[in-house]
Amino acid sequence: MADVAQMPGVLAQLRLIAGLRWSLLKNSMQRKNNRWDLVGIIFAAAFGAVLVVGLCFAFFAGASAFLAGKRASWMGLLFWAIFLWWQVFPIFVAGFGANFEFKTLLRFPLSWRTFYLLGLGYGFADFAAVSAVCWVAAMVLGAAVARPEVLPVMACVSVLFVLMNVTLERLIGSWLEKILAKRKTRELFIGLFVLSMVSLNFLNPVLQRYGNAARPKILEYLPYLAWLPGSLAGSAVAGSVRGDPRAILLGTAGLLVWLGVTSGLLWRRFAAQYRGEELSETAAPAPTKKNNAIAASAKKAKGQSANGEWLPLVPATVAAVVLKEFRYLTRNGMAFLTLLLPPIMVVFFTMQFGNGSPLREHSLKPEMFFPAIMAYLILILISPAYNAFAFEGKGIQTYFMAPLRFQDVLLGKNLFLVALVTFELSLSLALLVWRVGWPSTAMFAATIGAGAFAVMGQLTIANWSSLSFPKKMEFGKMKGQRNSGIAVWTALGVQIVVAAVCTVIILAGKLLGNPWIPAMAFTGLTAAAAGGYVASLGALSRLAEEKKELLIETLCK
Repeated sequence: MADVAQMPGVLAQLRLIAGLRWSLLKNSMQRKNNRWDLVGIIFAAAFGAVLVVGLCFAFFAGASAFLAGKRASWMGLLFWAIFLWWQVFPIFVAGFGANFEFKTLLRFPLSWRTFYLLGLGYGFADFAAVSAVCWVAAMVLGAAVARPEVLPVMACVSVLFVLMNVTLERLIGSWLEKILAKRKTRELFIGLFVLSMVSLNFLNPVLQRYGNAARPKILEYLPYLAWLPGSLAGSAVAGSVRGDPRAILLGTAGLLVWLGVTSGLLWRRFAAQYRGEELSETAAPAPTKKNNAIAASAKKAKGQSANGEWLPLVPATVAAVVLKEFRYLTRNGMAFLTLLLPPIMVVFFTMQFGNGSPLREHSLKPEMFFPAIMAYLILILISPAYNAFAFEGKGIQTYFMAPLRFQDVLLGKNLFLVALVTFELSLSLALLVWRVGWPSTAMFAATIGAGAFAVMGQLTIANWSSLSFPKKMEFGKMKGQRNSGIAVWTALGVQIVVAAVCTVIILAGKLLGNPWIPAMAFTGLTAAAAGGYVASLGALSRLAEEKKELLIETLCK
């Protein structure tokens, strides 16, 4: 057949792949959940567009001011900002970017050049890439308005800068994909990355104390960054303003070298994937001794028989689900790491706005600190409840085959979540007392009541969202790990409403002059929310039966 059928050209293959993707998108819209997911993504894109357009005006004004005000050397700052955004931000939004599934494309008889262009072109599908291209275009427009004679060099430098950035971003992503093929490696890397990002929050207090002494040292090392893309692009544009051909040539040549090196390395990586490179974390099967297998089975059976003994006050099925959730948490390094974030952020906030902070004029009292920190921590800890079955995978089928009521599953998951939130809030409040001090007894009681109401009031809606808009996730991964769009907006909307209700009640207590009114109000609201939660379990069990096919199809694929 290879001698009879002629391979279509590169453009024809690209059109075919684009048509296939469009058909897949249209067909997926036949499911209501996918339509709601698309609506959520469109809302998020609208908010992102506001940010991008606003910064477009900032980059336009910056480029115009620098070029017109004889500060052309400062153009490098704008290029550096775009460079860092393009390379760093995709890691933060890895779950929202477009996935380039090489194994899927290899099912089709694509030529090598088409495969490479598709892999490179997908780099422009990320939010970071789209926004960066818009900002570069705004800078080019600003240069055309301020100094028209600089436009040819600015346009050439911008094109090279964009091509180099997208190539480098795809290369880094491909390397990380290979390095992080093992789950343990992924979790270790992600854990270190998240901790390093959290540690950046402590950079401001350090700079406030040691900034003056460190500034001369930082300025000494700046010349060593001249060979990096941001500095090269800025020096080329500055050279065109000064009429310095040497600076233009060196900056442009440097960008060409960066583009050539990154393209060559990316070519090698994509060539390995085109030849069928398989990245798998599955270990080869090894022979197991019979005695070891028997011992493992006996140990497993003993552990299963004890599932209901450590929670004697709840049914055995609920206790088993709680134990399973605990094991899922200990297996998921990324989720386990998030338990460290609340106390770390409490320490950070108390360093910034506590009594002994450098910002003494902005320091907050315990009366304000306690409810604010409580709201922030609940926002972090309760969000996963809106996609409670994310990590079940094919195990979701067991819930429908086992002789148990689905409300026991929901109750077990919610019980574990409440215990986890209680532990985290207790630890964080203890740190607050240590760092800031005790609030008044009435405010402490109101804060605890507000937290109980905020958690209990969201459980029913979170269970409904988990059943109606499930989204599969995998342990130790970042790419493609995001909740359904409608689930994200549901969680955000509910938390805004709950926060508004709690704020109004706390302010009402202050206006009426009775500090115990909020505590009494939250006690009544928590009781009402608990009654509604218990009453909803039966209806949610029937909803789970109705959504059975959706849950199995979404989580088992």
